[in-house]
Order: sequence, then C-alpha cells, then structure tokens
Amino acid sequence: MNEFDTKHIWHPYSPTPQENIVVDRGQGSLIFTRDGRTIIDGVSSWWVNIHGHCNEKISAAIAEQAKVLEHVIFAGFTHQPAIDLSEKLLQILPGKMSKIFFSDDGSTSVEAALKMAIQYFQNNGQVDKKRIIAIDGAYHGDTFGAMSVGQRSAFTKPFNTYLFDVEFIKFPHESSEQETLQQFEEIVKNGDVAAFIYEPLLQGVAGMRTYSVEVLSKLMGISNSAGVLNIADEVMTGFGRTGRNFASDYLPTAPDIICLSKGITGGYLPLGVTACNSLVSNQFEGSDAARMFFHGHSYTANPLACAAANASLEILLSESCQFLIKNIAEQHANFAKSLDDHPAVNKINQIGTILSIEIKTGNESTYFDNIRHNIYSYFLSKNILLRPLGNILYILPPYVITNSELSCIYNSILEFLNEYKNKNI
Repeated sequence: MNEFDTKHIWHPYSPTPQENIVVDRGQGSLIFTRDGRTIIDGVSSWWVNIHGHCNEKISAAIAEQAKVLEHVIFAGFTHQPAIDLSEKLLQILPGKMSKIFFSDDGSTSVEAALKMAIQYFQNNGQVDKKRIIAIDGAYHGDTFGAMSVGQRSAFTKPFNTYLFDVEFIKFPHESSEQETLQQFEEIVKNGDVAAFIYEPLLQGVAGMRTYSVEVLSKLMGISNSAGVLNIADEVMTGFGRTGRNFASDYLPTAPDIICLSKGITGGYLPLGVTACNSLVSNQFEGSDAARMFFHGHSYTANPLACAAANASLEILLSESCQFLIKNIAEQHANFAKSLDDHPAVNKINQIGTILSIEIKTGNESTYFDNIRHNIYSYFLSKNILLRPLGNILYILPPYVITNSELSCIYNSILEFLNEYKNKNI
C-alpha cells in the first residue's frame, strides 16, 4: 500500500475521500510535512496545543510517568498524578470548587455536567427540575447530550428527533440584552429548570462572537435566585485563552459546575474535567447507593494524561507563559486596530489570545459560507494553518508563537483582505 494512502481513515468534518496533508513532526508553532513544507499552526491544532508542539517539559513528564504507571482502573483506585492535578485545579478554578470528575474530552465533560445537574435535583427530591437553558448559537460537543444543548443546525439535523428539548434564549447582542434577560426570567419562573449552560463571554463555533460580562452576570444572578445551577463550558476558553486562566475569572459570580478539556494537557493527550462546588457534590454523598453518580470511562484520569496536564499547568502559571499570553493579546489588539474601516471587514472581535475577523460577503454570517474554502486554501498555500468558521477568519495560536510568526500571519491576512476587496479571490 502506498504510504500516503489514507483512504481507510475517516477524518472528522471532512468529505470522504479527500486528500490529507501528511505530517511528520511538529515543533513550537510549526508543523513539518512529509513533502517538505513548514506550516505555521495558527489555530493550535483545534485549540489544544497551548504550549506548541513537542514541548520538552510535557514530553518528559509523560515519558517519566510511562515508566511507572501507564493506566489503572479509577473505580476503587487512585494515583498521584490525578491527586496532584485535582489539587492544582482546585487552587486556580474560579469560585469554591470542591470536586474534580475526570472524563475523556470536552464533549464528555459536558455530558457529565448535564447528568450531574439533573441528578443533583433528583437526589435532593426536586424531581420536577429537569429543563435545561442554553444560548442560541451554542456548541458544546458532538455526543447526544452535548448536541441537545447546542444549536440545532446541519451538524445535528440527522439526529434532531433523538435530542432532548432545551430552552434556547437569544444570544445577548448589545442591542438585545434586555430582551434576552426578560426571556430568561420568563423561563425560570416556572421553577422546573435544572441548569443554565453557557460558553462564558465567547461562543467559539458560532463564529467567535463575544458578549458582555455584565449581561452574563445578570443571567447568572437570575439563575441563582431561581435555584438553577450554572454550568460554564470552559472547554475552549480555559487555560489562558481569554487572557485570564478562565473566562469565568472576569465574572463576579462563579458557576456551580465547570467543564474543561482542550488545552488542559497542552495538546498531548485527551482529558476532560467536570468540576463542581460543594452545593452540588454534597448531594451525591452518603451510604445510599442510589445517590451515586453513575458515570465513568475506561480511561478516566489516565495517569499519562494527568502527568501531561500537571506539566502543562506548571508552564501556564509561570511568569514566562503569562508574559507570552499578554504579548499575543497586545499584538492582536494592534493588528485589529490596523484593520479599522477596512472595506472587506464587517466586524472584529478580540479577547485575550483570540482574534476573529468577520469578512463581508453581502450575506448573513454562517459556518457554511463557501468563502471558507477559499480562505483555508489561500492560507495553506502560504504555509499557514487557519481554519475559518465560514466567513469568520480567526487566529488562536500557541502561546509560544514568535512575533515574526504572528507578523507573517497578520501580513498574509492583510494581503488576503486586500485581494478579496479587489475581487481577486
């Protein structure tokens, strides 16, 4: 068989069959391909490689752990990497989280959070509190519970009849914040809502669109007053992406449950975390087996993944990494300012290390805008990996990206926008 033949591999979010670029290795912000190209990874390989590729500290931590314990059942057993990671996370998570539940990825961390919230009310005798509230445009993963609390779209169409009903409130644009708050108040006043799940301050897949600290704080306040649990999906926004360790750090009120994944291991190994406060965890304690949280995964708290996460957290919290995060945010802000009034740009959003540019197409912004094919291929031809969300072009780089690599991306974006404006693309 030809070594480049990948016809037996089913790639995600890709037509089958399609040609795929064969990657031999990575280093820092760079991907090195089989055919000799060097590509700048401008999206941290789906937002996970926060410290870049092949970080020596994380690699060494995994190698050392592999010599001691590769995996062990996590029901009835535990191990030091998981203990260390739990303690580290509880020290930096917003609010007073009390328990860490491990799973495999972002989607499963959301599944665990939803089940946790629903069973919380079952365990305390409020069996009628079952409804979930989410925000229009939400994306929380591709498993069934996560799809249910996400926007109904082409992604979910084949499965819509299998998804449970969710109350969706309007996305709180500046012009519709009051309407969103009123809608939220109307829904919760019936007393049957269990949880409000949201992507704090930034919806990723919906087009990197942001909303204000103030309106989210008000929504959470209404939620708390109505006895509704707040679930913050920080899978994408966690671990420094928004300029702070967590997007929830910008808010005066902490969530009851937090979902984590993506950057948690620095992009090395899959790992999900669902953290909760004592209000939630206390309802699962006691000798009654019926109060037990019936959820688990074969690779729960895998020691290698926990070792990677411990090393990644140590890097994240270092002064040098915090400087890099701040530098990217400043570089993004300067570049965004340079695009003010560019005729090809409709809107620019920036929060921390995330910069998004909405390109004018004459149509409503959508993930399925055909311009995404032109954008993707244009930048790949310049050896830059940017994977647009329809007509939303965004940069979400590893923290180790150099200023010269960032400049290369910025210059290429400006060239693209100018060519697009002149209808050369």
